[in-house]
Amino acid sequence: MSFRFVAYPSSAVLVRPTVSNIANNDHNPLSRALLQGLRAICGDDHVLTDTIQLRTYESDGLLQYRAKPGAVVLPGCAEEVRDVVRACSDAGVPWVARGAGSGLSGGALPVAEGVVIAITRMRRVLEVDLAGGRIVVEPGVTNTEVSTAVGPTHFYPPDPSSQIVCSIGGNVAENSGGAHCFKYGFTTNYVTGLEVVLADGAVVQLGGKELDVPGYDLLGAFVGSEGTLGICTKITLRVIPVPEAIKTMVAFFDTTNQAGETVSEIVSGGVVPGAIEMMDTLTIQAAEQAVGAGFPTDAGAALIVELDGSQDECDARFDEVVAICEANGATSIRIAQDDADRAAIWRTRKAAFAAMGRVSPNYFVQDGVIPRTKLPEVLVRIRELADEYGMRVGNVFHAGDGNLHPLVCYDGEEEAERAEELSGKILEVCVDAGGSITGEHGVGVDKKRHMPKMFDEPDLAAFQHLRCAFDPRGLANPGKVMPTPRLCGEVPGPYRAHPLERDGIAERF
Repeated sequence: MSFRFVAYPSSAVLVRPTVSNIANNDHNPLSRALLQGLRAICGDDHVLTDTIQLRTYESDGLLQYRAKPGAVVLPGCAEEVRDVVRACSDAGVPWVARGAGSGLSGGALPVAEGVVIAITRMRRVLEVDLAGGRIVVEPGVTNTEVSTAVGPTHFYPPDPSSQIVCSIGGNVAENSGGAHCFKYGFTTNYVTGLEVVLADGAVVQLGGKELDVPGYDLLGAFVGSEGTLGICTKITLRVIPVPEAIKTMVAFFDTTNQAGETVSEIVSGGVVPGAIEMMDTLTIQAAEQAVGAGFPTDAGAALIVELDGSQDECDARFDEVVAICEANGATSIRIAQDDADRAAIWRTRKAAFAAMGRVSPNYFVQDGVIPRTKLPEVLVRIRELADEYGMRVGNVFHAGDGNLHPLVCYDGEEEAERAEELSGKILEVCVDAGGSITGEHGVGVDKKRHMPKMFDEPDLAAFQHLRCAFDPRGLANPGKVMPTPRLCGEVPGPYRAHPLERDGIAERF
């Protein structure tokens, strides 16, 4: 990773982005007393300090950023989490909550010489209440395990591609979505209650089993806060009955423009698919190599549409979708004939990220959102940027809600910086189109420099005030989300761009 100028209101300094620059914490290496205290809480086997062991936790799924923590602690219950956080608070040591480590924004990047609190041992399903449509779990339970626990009559709709391994605690931190988020919504639509340990070790209850509670929506603030407000130890989720019927198809087109226009017509026609996903040629080729489901590798785009609901509604709406696809030039349409065929279609879509390694030695995963109606023109602009940079970009995304996942391919370390620059340009295109810098991967460390492209300084100051209300000492996952290192107690003022920043030489982190 190369060095980059970073502009601040009064100066420009040279920093390496993989290193946390958190005031008050750089001089806080872990003391022997703290380590002894952590071992007394969780047991010797669940406090890792060996260099080789710590390497496993140096990054999350975004490998471009790495930092070695002072220790990794694996608590086995909520009480141990509380005691670990209190011990860190007493010692003034920052900590980072970590789930399965499958995040793609550097949100679980450790603070050097800080503590990682990994919740992977907390895997219990605490309560299943199908009559009330609720399940209560610990944060280490995986996304898939939630649906398994309430099946076959009920299911948990948010389904990120990593659902087999990603934890519910991580889903809460990032407000994860998935293929079915267009109809069913994101994690925030299904979390009704959280037991939370704040940065000083205090335990609070946000929400409960009911859908709404009086007062400020602190639950809504916590979901998607990327571990900066505390760590959840118990999660109450809403689950819903399995629909009577499910019908799945995949239509192939010569171009992504045709597929994009098809998406717009389906939705504007009043059809609300359970899922509507798109893959372009490059991602089709990669996924087909991995899965072998029979997708034509010369297709310009694959559009997966799944309808669910009552049998009569599915049958009628499905015929409408097929007609719209044909009218927009679909070269072929494959309709899933049984559960195995449906699973093969979805396995191909969900293999796209990992399968990209079959066509490129390295790739940079990006995540942005655009208005659905802007799909055709934004995809054209992404192709233009790819040609300008001389790189291939694979596109796979939740077409229904415009959540793009461009995969920027590059050959080696010498191209890494250009790939990162290109992915940043794609985010600018998303913002210019009226969208967002992230849909479900979060901001973390990777995108915090892009936050000023969406938010003015008063907005960022308001975010910081909320963060400080939960964590006045800045110990919970410091260095994430906010574009510059900020401390509670700082007096926000108008931001004045540095001349280097105005000239395009520097940018804020």
